[in-house]
Amino acid sequence: MADDSRNKTRGIIGSYAAIGDSFTEGVGDPGPDGRLVGWADRFAVLLADRLPVPDALARPVDDPHGIFRYANLAVRGRLLDQIVEEQVPRAKQLAPDLVSFCAGGNDILRPGSDPDDVAERFERAVADLARSVGTVMVTTGFDTRDIPVLKHLRGKIATYTAHVRSIADRYDCPVLDLWSLRSVQDRRAWDNDRLHLSPEGHTRVALRAAQVLGLGVPADPDQMWPPQAQRGALEVRRDDINWAREYLVPWIGRRLRGESSGDHVEAKRPDLLPL
Repeated sequence: MADDSRNKTRGIIGSYAAIGDSFTEGVGDPGPDGRLVGWADRFAVLLADRLPVPDALARPVDDPHGIFRYANLAVRGRLLDQIVEEQVPRAKQLAPDLVSFCAGGNDILRPGSDPDDVAERFERAVADLARSVGTVMVTTGFDTRDIPVLKHLRGKIATYTAHVRSIADRYDCPVLDLWSLRSVQDRRAWDNDRLHLSPEGHTRVALRAAQVLGLGVPADPDQMWPPQAQRGALEVRRDDINWAREYLVPWIGRRLRGESSGDHVEAKRPDLLPL
């Protein structure tokens, strides 16, 4: 059912839906109850805090206006075409004030993938979404220069990122520019699997997303990390071996078997619900 609480006040966002893959689902950021949080959930809280509090005495109980609503349709492991097929129609149906659209990263990771082709399909989806929702915020890739698992893909990611920025210009989309977010170059911004952000990394992305929309934020997402003791070569090598055993080998195994980490996983928040 479409969101009937869309807020028409200029600069006020009354509803938000996030679509994408593991990054937007929040993998790497478990909450106290074990459920994933992630940057989109944290960003939703920042948006909700900006919405004026409705006068409970002046409104009927079932009146949704003034109540911030949020949906997270993202599912880990999803490729762009799967997101377009499964999540974009649902986002259009919900018709929120804002949709964040981050997709294509899993496609770029695949051997032989063409960032130009991925970008063409991404643009068709952006055009489709832009006709049905208030605003589409698109997300660039990270600069993987210092990320051991992904640095060899930096050229492809940079090409796709350039396309995303051009698409944003054509459709007047705000851009969550992760390439320029220097703080996530720090190892502490990443989970142990080296593919997903840590809770602090997700927090910094949420703050940057709020900045993109002109919201005041409680902290600078690019603030310096505290000093850290230098690690020795032996410790680094031991960590690399443990990472390969625990994360890399299972990841390769899933690829060889044609499996995805998102098999049998459903969206954690498929409806626009109050926070």
